[in-house]
Formats: sequence, C-alpha cells, structure tokens
Amino acid sequence: MANSTESLNTLLQQASIDDHEQILKACNASLKQSKKDPSLLHTKVVALLKLDRYEDALRVLEEGDHGNVKTGASLERSYALYKIGQLSEARDIAKGISGDRGARHVEAQAVCVHRADRGQLTSYRLEDFNDSALLYRDLAETHSAIDNEENDIRINSGAADAQLEWNRKGHLVQRKKPSGEDLFETAYNAACASIARGDLDQGEVLLRRSRDLCNVSGDLSDDEMVAELLPIQVQLVYVLTRLGKSADAEILASQITLKDITDASTQHIAQNNSISTAANIQNPYTAHRLLHKTRSTPEKDGFFTFQLDRVEENVLTLDLLVSKYGGAMKSTTKCLTIEPPPSISPHLNNISVLNAAAHAQKQLGNFGIKHMLPLLGKRPLDVGLAMLVVQLYILTNNHGSAAKVLESLLKQLESSEATEHQDIRFAPGLVATVVSLYDLQGRKSLIMTELLKAASYWRHTSRPPESLLQAAGLGLLESNSSEDQATARDIYAALHQQDKSSKVTTAGYVAAHALSLQDVANQAHYLTSVSRLIAGIDAYALEDAGVPQPRLNVDAQAASRKRALDEKPKPAKKRVRKSRLPKDYDPSKVPDQERWLPLKERSSYRPKGKRGRQKAAGLTQGGVEKGGESAVLSGGKGSDGVIKATNHGTANKAKNKKKSKK
Repeated sequence: MANSTESLNTLLQQASIDDHEQILKACNASLKQSKKDPSLLHTKVVALLKLDRYEDALRVLEEGDHGNVKTGASLERSYALYKIGQLSEARDIAKGISGDRGARHVEAQAVCVHRADRGQLTSYRLEDFNDSALLYRDLAETHSAIDNEENDIRINSGAADAQLEWNRKGHLVQRKKPSGEDLFETAYNAACASIARGDLDQGEVLLRRSRDLCNVSGDLSDDEMVAELLPIQVQLVYVLTRLGKSADAEILASQITLKDITDASTQHIAQNNSISTAANIQNPYTAHRLLHKTRSTPEKDGFFTFQLDRVEENVLTLDLLVSKYGGAMKSTTKCLTIEPPPSISPHLNNISVLNAAAHAQKQLGNFGIKHMLPLLGKRPLDVGLAMLVVQLYILTNNHGSAAKVLESLLKQLESSEATEHQDIRFAPGLVATVVSLYDLQGRKSLIMTELLKAASYWRHTSRPPESLLQAAGLGLLESNSSEDQATARDIYAALHQQDKSSKVTTAGYVAAHALSLQDVANQAHYLTSVSRLIAGIDAYALEDAGVPQPRLNVDAQAASRKRALDEKPKPAKKRVRKSRLPKDYDPSKVPDQERWLPLKERSSYRPKGKRGRQKAAGLTQGGVEKGGESAVLSGGKGSDGVIKATNHGTANKAKNKKKSKK
C-alpha cells in the first residue's frame, strides 16, 4: 500500500492541479497494483466528481465497500447522490456527518423530498425551503477559510428566500429589500423574490442588473455566459408581459432560441412565455399544438411545485379553448378527487374553476349559472366553485343571490367539526368578500358581526392575519358600545405588541385608548403631528367646494324611494294630454261634416279618368255588389215600371257557353 501511495504522489506531482483527467489516469494506473487501496479509490472518486461523472463515482464507492471507502467518503457519496437527483438519501447521509461545513451545504441543497406525480409531469425537488434557509443562516454566522464560500452562501440563501416567497411563506423571510447586489446570481434571486411578492417594477430593474452583471463577468466562458443569460431573459419576458409591455416582451422572446436551453423545465417555461406573448398566434389550436411540442421534462430536471401548478393550469386552459371539454373535465375531476375541497390553495381553487368551465362549456351569465348551481349542490364546500358562482351573480348585478351563495358556504364550513375547516371559514379572503357584498347592500350591522366573529377566532391563534385584525379593530372603534371599544383595545394591543414599528398599528393603538391618553402618551410621540399632516390642505378652498355626497348603493336608493308610514299621500297630478289639432286649424271655420267618411264615400269625391266617371254615373247612393243578384228598373215604352231581379252570373254563363257540334 505504501508503494502504491508513493507512486500516486509521484504521478500527481507531474500533473496539473486542475487536470483531473491526468489524476484519474494516475489513479487507474496505481489501482492496477493495489485494487483495494482506500486512498487511491477515494482520490479516484474525487476526480470523477470533478469531471461530473457522478454515476461512475457512485459505482466506485459501491465496488470498494469492502475497503470501507463508502464510510470514509460519505461527503462525496452524499454529493454524488444529490447531483443525480436522489435527494432524500443524500440528505440523510449529509445529516449524519457532524462538524463538516461541506455536509451542511449538501444538506441545505437537499431538503425533505416530496414527490408529486401529476400525469406526465413529476416534481422531484425537495421543497422544505425554511430548513434550507436556516442552514444557510447558520453557515453565514460562522466564518470559514474556504475561498468564495461567502458568495456561495449569499447566492444559495437568496435562492431559498425566493422560493419561500414563491410558496407564499414570505413571513419566514428576514431580508425583504435588496441591498447592493454585486453578483448576477444574487441580483437574479432578489428579482425572483420581488416578482413573487408582486413588485414587478423592482423585479424588472433587478433582472436587467443581473443581465448586465452577467455580460461583464470575467469568470465565465462564452458558453457558460449564454447558459446563465437564458434563464434571466426567460424571466424578464414573463415580467414584461405582466407589466403590459407586450411589444418589448415579444421582441425579447424572439431573441431566445429554445434549442440553446439545456434545462428542460426552463425550455418549457420559455415556450409557454413565447406562446403567450406572440401576437401572430391568435388561433388557440396553434397555441395548443406548440405548447405540447416541447419535450417532456425528465424527473431530475422537473418543475418546482409552484411552476408545475401554472403549467398544468395553462394546459387545461388551452384544452378549454380548443373545446376539449371531456379531457379537461376528466383531468380536473381526478385532481379534485385526490385533494377534495374545501381548500384555500390557489391552485386547487383554479382547478375547481376550470372544472366548472368544462361543465358549462365556457358559458357565462345566467347560462353559466344554470350549469354550475347543480355542480355546487354536489360540492357544497368547494370554495373555488362558490366564488365563481358569486362572481357570475355579481356580473349579472344580482348581489342578493351572490351573498346567499357565500353565506351558505360559510354556514356549512362553520358547522363542520374539522379544525382545518374553521381556518378556511375565517380566511381573510372569504371574510373580505362577504364584507364587500354586505357593503354593496348597505348592511352595516352584518359587517360588524362578521368582522367581530373573525377577530374573535384569530386572536387566539399563534399568528393571526394582521390585515383582518386591522379591519376589525377599525370597525369596532366606530361603534358606541363599550364592549366593542374594549375589544378594539385588546386587538390593537396585540397588534402593537407583535409589530411596534408599524405606524398604522400604533395609530390604532393610540385611538383605541383615546379616553386615557396618559397611558399611551409615549406612543403618540412616534406618530406624525396633525399640523404636518394638514400642512398642504386649504380649508377655505374645501369649504367653498362643498361637501361631496357619497353615491348611494342600489339598496339604499330603493329604501330612500319608499314612502314613510306617517307621510300623507300627495294628490296625483292630472295628466295633460298633448293637443292633436292640426297645425293649420282655424276655429272660425266650420269643419266638414263628412270628414269621418272614407274619401270615396264623400259627396265631393270625383274619380279620375273616363272609366271612373262612367262607373260613378251608373252607381246610386249606397252602391251595389258585383257578381250577384241586382235590381234592374224596366222603363220606356211597354214597361210597367216594375223592378225585376236578374242573375247576371247565370246569364253570363249561358252566353259564354259554346254550342256542341251535331
């Protein structure tokens, strides 16, 4: 063994420190003499890891197990497992190595695995980002002599914070505002965190800074720079689209070549963004074909959960646009069966909405409601479906029915014995929606009741929603009840204890103790003075402009139109009909007595033409019928003055009848 080690040292002295191929060749040459040497095997494993040959490194460790190589190279084995996607085993091995900073790095990268299979897409990554952030925080607090470790910690810590923001766990992030991002990786992670919080303007600025820093970086080769710039550009296309800068987004998307993107998930996202921003793709069938043209993502290169949710929703939306209602209905029903409602998960509620759209076949208004009400009867606890029906009722200006649907949902959730159902019942979003509906209807008492119930529920939890308690406290301050005032003081006291730096909370805390200002005199000094707040206000101009009257809602207007019981009914006004006299009417002229008769029956009627005058001359007053019996007066010589009846129809027939041949 000593000879093999000496020969290895001799070979390594001849090789460059960065030439891992030569080191590997030297190890293989020495292993021909001693196949079971743990030192040689360990060196070979390290060389293979440097060459990104992770499967070969694991095979060497497995074959050399009888020489305790696996035990002596636990860190290398954990890192190799992490690189090939076996994160759960990599985490367990790294967690068992104590006192090693490298093992802490691997453990932070590979945290609790959660595999979610959804059709052809599989999410493999470990998503316990809070543990990862805590590990990097501990590493940052302890100094090390390893070169560039501080930058690695900053980069990976920022990535963990961004992932927490994407997964709606921003309250666990300590550093919210970016400060002096001098690396393109840290600028990119800060941009992702800003985008997840909804601050798209700041995200655009940071993405452009990250792109500029990457372009001037001297540590990257040309190929590496292209590989690093592509994800930045893909993310920038998304931000520009969200900001409404469609033209800029389309130009940037046209500059991205999908074939150059090696990461399958990034390529799929780039294809999705390109389709959504392309102005020349108006046909949904074309968009559907292009979206499914991207190759499927492998397991070790899959999406994070929040990415997978958006991809799945986009695919289902395109299925609906191309009228694939049966497929969309089947996929969404399967998802709702695996995770049945109720839930306040945005993704599950979006899936519920897409399922309802497939049943209604994209119909809106009263037609859509007609299809969705039976579905709501089958899934009465489905929050997403109920909110969709509420929205459709609001679009049809039927606020009363919308409030009834939401009240029914809240009542069923409140009557449930499950603890998680109570959290959903008093979720800030649902409470805000029902309060808004009550406000549209002018039902102030129900608003106070709902806010008080929600505040009473959340006050006894470990982390109550601040926005909901703020609204409840503000409403209770307007009440004249001493009990409501005491409740408002308790709410603002808890909020002030939780965050003493918030001026809004401090102002509410001081207002709640208005009757005993000596108790909060110290807190009042932190608030902006009244004179400073009204410094730019012209009181005289406001007085001259008058007091604006608030617009009454529909119910209030209807109530104002109702007559009070003690009011006396006012006499009805007589309706004055409009004059129907002609414009040239002269009261001195006598009107024509025959003006009501038809024109042809008036005595002044004179027919036009020769035939008309002859016909009129042979007629008597009252006229005769044609084709029937008529009275003929016989006169002249030999006549006896008797009226004889003749049948012109019979005479005409006899006259016109032809004689038969004999």
